[in-house]
Amino acid sequence: MATFARLETADGPFSLIEDDGSVLASGWTDDVDQLRARIHPSLRPQDVAPGESDAADAVRAYYGGDLKAIRAVRVRQHGTDLQARGWEALREIVPGSPLTYTEFAAALGSPRAVRAAASICARNAPALFVPCHRVLRGDGSLGGFAWGTPVKRALLDRESR
Repeated sequence: MATFARLETADGPFSLIEDDGSVLASGWTDDVDQLRARIHPSLRPQDVAPGESDAADAVRAYYGGDLKAIRAVRVRQHGTDLQARGWEALREIVPGSPLTYTEFAAALGSPRAVRAAASICARNAPALFVPCHRVLRGDGSLGGFAWGTPVKRALLDRESR
């Protein structure tokens, strides 16, 4: 059975759904149904029970200053080959060194596929563990973020210190 963990962070409540040792979805909410809706239907668990996880410990470590702690957490998403490559590439962006959507598209080998790069970020379910917040508009502005631009700004500020 999948587990739902919730913890308080400097950016508000953070929750995650984990199944078989991998995070399926996470974000700054305490609404389990909101998180479940972000999971691809082929992976979406029927039942979710409260529980603790190593992933929650990694979030605590991240907020405690260990920005690399989230990288060790396993995640599982379902998507196209391009989306899978994109999600893995997001995990390689160094904290404090965000990319623009154009740079992210180029890193995927498709420099003109800026909309596809933005879509990869938008469809990312395990936020923080797959740090889509590290991608910005070409002019350096924040762009969108499923959990709100104030959270995105706080994450980027934390990582730039």
